[in-house]
Amino acid sequence: MAHEPQHLDRDEGVRKVAELIKDVRIAMLTTVDPSGALVSRPMAVQDVDFDGDLWFFTEADSHKTDEVRGGGPANAAFAGSTHWVSVSGTAEVVRDQAKIEELWGPAAEAWFPDGPTTPGVALIKLEAESAEYWESPGGRLATAISLVKAKVRGERYDGGENAEVDLS
Repeated sequence: MAHEPQHLDRDEGVRKVAELIKDVRIAMLTTVDPSGALVSRPMAVQDVDFDGDLWFFTEADSHKTDEVRGGGPANAAFAGSTHWVSVSGTAEVVRDQAKIEELWGPAAEAWFPDGPTTPGVALIKLEAESAEYWESPGGRLATAISLVKAKVRGERYDGGENAEVDLS
């Protein structure tokens, strides 16, 4: 029997997603290329409280910006030590100097050493429409023990908490 995820309302979901991703600095950002193929790459998430939007620095003239121009679909996947989060929505390229300076930090500096006024620096904004998370309390060791117990008992692994969140 499949384990059905619980459903959270937007406010509770935003709080839970924010809690789960706050310490995960790298997400796999997936976009759709012009041929319709999915393309994923690791991206540093900017240190800002999650409110339904995720922000990533990028070069304005890159494949990924071509893939999200005009509001393309996108997904950001996060993996922590005890949880996994998938955030789906619409991405867009943002060329707002004030927002670039607001979000500027060490992760951006690593890619753009000339600072926030580097020619061609831009942001990708992923406006979340939904999210799903999986959380395994107790960490990797507890997960491994639970997997072994399920196998020995001939039972299906519970997997911990799973919820879907409507963020639109």
